Amino acid sequence: MKDNTLAISAKNVWKLFGARPEHYLETQARQKTFEQIKADGYIAGVKDVSIEVYRGEILVIMGLSGSGKSTLVRCFSRLHDITGGEILVEGQNIMELSENELIELRREKMGMVFQSFGLLPHRTVLENVAFPLEMRGQDRHARRARALEMVKLVGLEGREEYFPRELSGGQQQRVGIARSLAIEPDIWFLDEPFSALDPLIRREMQDEFLRLQGMLGKTIVFITHDFDEALRLADRIAIMKDGAVEQCDTPDKIVLNPQTEYVRKFTEEIDKARVVHAKVLADPAAKGEGEAVDAKLTVHDLARMLVEDAREHIPVVENGKSIGAFSRQVALDVLLGAR
Repeated sequence: MKDNTLAISAKNVWKLFGARPEHYLETQARQKTFEQIKADGYIAGVKDVSIEVYRGEILVIMGLSGSGKSTLVRCFSRLHDITGGEILVEGQNIMELSENELIELRREKMGMVFQSFGLLPHRTVLENVAFPLEMRGQDRHARRARALEMVKLVGLEGREEYFPRELSGGQQQRVGIARSLAIEPDIWFLDEPFSALDPLIRREMQDEFLRLQGMLGKTIVFITHDFDEALRLADRIAIMKDGAVEQCDTPDKIVLNPQTEYVRKFTEEIDKARVVHAKVLADPAAKGEGEAVDAKLTVHDLARMLVEDAREHIPVVENGKSIGAFSRQVALDVLLGAR
């Protein structure tokens, strides 16, 4: 469950690839478009991005290949040194950390899962999961106990002594997830972790991921190019293009109010009724009559009532408290398409 405490704060972050990027940023890049920067012989992997990640939330960063999403996340963990701007992680400016301090931050605070499973082929499931604890210098019995706990958590109990080649793709990804969780990270970075899986296993892994998040409440930055996956997992979605964030908002607000033509194209095929919740439609100043609906219900959930109900405004409650009411006509427009 997210709170209002910042886990990551990025302000005016740039990552330029090319010769003398710092000098180019200070003298020319800030006023130029992505294409103009490219014509000058540089690539703007991240272009003037300001974004915040709250403790306990799932922020999904999405975009097409080359949009900058992976580069941005690597800047968050300082796998890339930024060219300009500032990144604070748990209040620490990561560009000011020494190499040892940075290693300590990654070991103690950050977990990472990537599309390529990266498992050690000659180590068992249990040994793979325990590996980061071994690197930390934890004693054998303590790391074994922790690894067993993580293997059980991801549903691989009974396969502790299997080798990676004896596992399915989904099972291998679970080992990767268990390994990243073994160090008890506060912040969890996942870079397209399910994209190599077939659709059925991918759906199962999304279910598993949401189950784990419900139990653990991590701060998660999740990269995907799949909008359906983003809608299913995200508290908020940041859509990137050419190194910049086009829009960052809740899934409901992005599909209801795309701020750019690029974002609109991303959302035009989405069934808005399955995404938009009563809470987003509720106007705090409006008053409805009769029985209230729960803020968590989608327009799709309310479809039958919306068609049959005659009320102009329908009250909405969240955790038993009134948060206003929404226009039935507006909800019908989301359900059926605006007239």
